[in-house]
Amino acid sequence: MSATVLEARDIALGYGKGAAFRQVLQRFELSLKPGELVSILGPSGVGKSSLLRVLAGLQQPQYGEVQVSGQRLTGPHPRVAVAFQDPSLLPWLSMEKNVAFGLDFKSQTGASASSIKERVDSAINAVGLGYARGLYPSELSGGMAQRTALARCLAREPAVLLLDEPFAALDEVIRADMQQLLLNLIRERQTTAVLITHDIDEALLLSDRILLLGGTPAHTLDEWHIDLPQPRADLVDELGALRVDILKTLRRASRNNGPTLEPLEPSHVS
Repeated sequence: MSATVLEARDIALGYGKGAAFRQVLQRFELSLKPGELVSILGPSGVGKSSLLRVLAGLQQPQYGEVQVSGQRLTGPHPRVAVAFQDPSLLPWLSMEKNVAFGLDFKSQTGASASSIKERVDSAINAVGLGYARGLYPSELSGGMAQRTALARCLAREPAVLLLDEPFAALDEVIRADMQQLLLNLIRERQTTAVLITHDIDEALLLSDRILLLGGTPAHTLDEWHIDLPQPRADLVDELGALRVDILKTLRRASRNNGPTLEPLEPSHVS
């Protein structure tokens, strides 16, 4: 068995103090191997983005821990990259410089200028934007901007790629292209990925596993393993039954807010 790349153990997260304290996540567990893509579905407002921030080291859980390659995550990690729905490109930098942004920060590995250039070149070529290096964000289409954001993540040579609905604002054709690009990059680089999405079809097409987050506080309500070969776009019958099962479970979670756990008292959260 391959070593675990990302592991979340008994994660709990809450906001506020005293009577205003609200438990958001509780008892969340996740273990990921190299090259594995796991999608997380759930009703709006259930805490999916909060969970992603915890997995990225951008927010510390009140309880539990996240490990990357066996080391506890206490803050942003150079081998963990995050892509959001908004590409968040710096408008005064060219596409190439946006991809390179942050690679010379101390939080990175202290790579030489030549090494950084190689990583940037490789990332830009991987997303097929070698022709657009000198363009500025205002000159990029939506698909090109999202490819640039993905290249910026790849240039960090991440062990873990966290994606928060990165393709939601794209039209159907460009979205399909970006989904295939993501699959190709994960396969080629053996990058581990977590995808937050509202789109059941996207999760079915891309994922090795799908987790449904719900309940009060939010936790994993159900899990599906997708043991189908890629590409899956034509596997209508095989995916159809899974889609119905997921949709029914998601509707129950949205209607009933899922099973209720006994929330942690604020004094019990460290």
